[in-house]
This record gives sequence, C-alpha cells and structure tokens, in this order.
Amino acid sequence: MKSWIDSRLGESYPGHEVNLVFVRGLPADAVAEGLGGLRRQVLETGSAGGWTWAVHDTFAPETNDFDPVDYRPLCEDGAEAVAFVVEPCSAKAHSPDFTYYRDGRCVLHFSFEDLGQRVGDNPDHLSAELLDAGLIGPDAYCEMEDEDGHDCFDHHYDDDDRLVRAIAAAFGLPSPPLAAEVVG
Repeated sequence: MKSWIDSRLGESYPGHEVNLVFVRGLPADAVAEGLGGLRRQVLETGSAGGWTWAVHDTFAPETNDFDPVDYRPLCEDGAEAVAFVVEPCSAKAHSPDFTYYRDGRCVLHFSFEDLGQRVGDNPDHLSAELLDAGLIGPDAYCEMEDEDGHDCFDHHYDDDDRLVRAIAAAFGLPSPPLAAEVVG
C-alpha cells in the first residue's frame, strides 16, 4: 500500500509528477505567480488555516528542467514555505523529501529515506517532533527487523504517513482537498 503522499498526490494528478508546497504570508495568486516564475505549472491552489497551498508539476518540460525547485524566492520578506517533493526521481524510485524555508533561507531539509541526514540553517528544527513520533532516536528502529521472514519495507509507507502527520502537526498545515483535474 502506498503512503498518503504518494497515493493522494501522485495518483490524484495522472500524467504529472507533482510537488506540494504550503506558503504562509502570501495569497494564492502570488504563490501561483511565483511558481510560474520558477517555470512550474500550477495544477491546483487553495488556502486554509493561514496557509496557501499549491500542487505543481515537479519539472518544467518546455525547458527540460528536472532540477529541484528552489522555493526561496516564494518566502522572502517574512513568508515561510513547507515543501514536499513527492517524486524527486520516480525513475530511480527515491522517497519523497521535505524542506522548510523561512525568510528566503532553507531552515531544514531531509529525504524521507534518511531522517538522520537533516541539513539546513537549523537541522534540528523538527527534532523534538520527530523524536516524539518515534521517527528518530532510540524508538525509531523496527523491533522485528531481526526476525526471520520480516521485511521492514512492509511498514515503510506507514512510517511515511507518520512523518507527514508529524510535519503537518508541527506547522499546523491544512489538509488540502486535492482534486484529480487540472485547473488553469
């Protein structure tokens, strides 16, 4: 079974590899315009709980731009952004990644594959929340990993869901009502 971030986003926009970004401090039209300036097609936007959210294409096919999106321009002058890259490289089957930006700077970034490798201006920004959720620290290991016949990948997507829930709770992120159609 796929995780929430894969199934809800990846499958909700057939034919698109998408990112989900939440921005606090900018209205939806400014977020869409900013993403357009980054050459990313916005598929859907909304606002809730003080956050504007946007689902957009991961890459820009017209310029053959597969580079990661630099969201720093969206969050200058006091704004902040929380970005989930859902399919950072679907051909290589990499897990999603997460980045938190504030005032035009990367505060925290990590891949879902390795929460121990957190980087940014404050790599411990969410450490307490990740520790409380049992995603890092002494409770983060699988108790059954040494048992014969157990495959830790069987609960990999549950771990991703716990991670997304911990991040959403820490930032007070809304749950966007994602649609299957492209808006434009």
